[in-house]
Amino acid sequence: MNTSHSAPIGIFDSGIGGLTVAKAVMKALPGEDIIYFGDTARVPYGIKSEETVRMYALQITRFLLEKGVKMILIACNTVSASAKEEIIQAAGDVPVLDVITAGTQAAIGFDNHSRIGVIGTLATVNSKAYERSIHEIEPQADVIQQACPLLVPLAEEGWVDNEIAKQTLSIYLKPFESKKIDSLILGCTHYPLFKEVIPEVLQDSDTIIIDSADSIALTSKQRLSELDLLNQNGGKFQCFVSDRPQRFQELAERFLGRDLTDVSVIGLN
Repeated sequence: MNTSHSAPIGIFDSGIGGLTVAKAVMKALPGEDIIYFGDTARVPYGIKSEETVRMYALQITRFLLEKGVKMILIACNTVSASAKEEIIQAAGDVPVLDVITAGTQAAIGFDNHSRIGVIGTLATVNSKAYERSIHEIEPQADVIQQACPLLVPLAEEGWVDNEIAKQTLSIYLKPFESKKIDSLILGCTHYPLFKEVIPEVLQDSDTIIIDSADSIALTSKQRLSELDLLNQNGGKFQCFVSDRPQRFQELAERFLGRDLTDVSVIGLN
């Protein structure tokens, strides 16, 4: 494990969605350096097999470890569902946090959590990873899941608040209309990009929208504090992608509200 306070935090996702986690980490830990990897050449992960997702995830994990990260955040629900244990094993003594655990803890943390909705990719929903994670803590909770495969490509194109996005969300969220869910977990890190539109489409002001990015950022701060690895003097943000750096930079700057001067393309194997 890299025990240097100044070592970066590694964050990765299949594309731009994990920037929701990076943004939350920047807010919670402004003194930390961050290395972000978006696998833009191979997005989306949610329609691929578990074997393929594991292979991609381990390639990225090796890359981050070579960069000397002190912690790895899996900012991809599909990877969290399919490859978390393999990543933990590959990372050795470098701590690994994942968004499914973070989202579960956030949902269970509310007083009302008897009916929990989850939206995610096909791979995440089919894996039942959220259902298992929630039932480990609260066996009596009713978990209602819905796959939303078109939301990732919409987010990657920046179509998050137009009529196409709203109509797509209306179809996907229809099963929740009669369920009276207490909370809705955004089970893909691309989905918080629709966070302003979802309550409007859902038409239920009592449903709590859960973004696991905030939860994983706070858990990261707690873990680094326990390990005495907090950095107060950094703040550098490096981005690596596997393809389309210009498009990634354009969308990332719009979302993060800051200029990016360091987006590099790398190949993985």
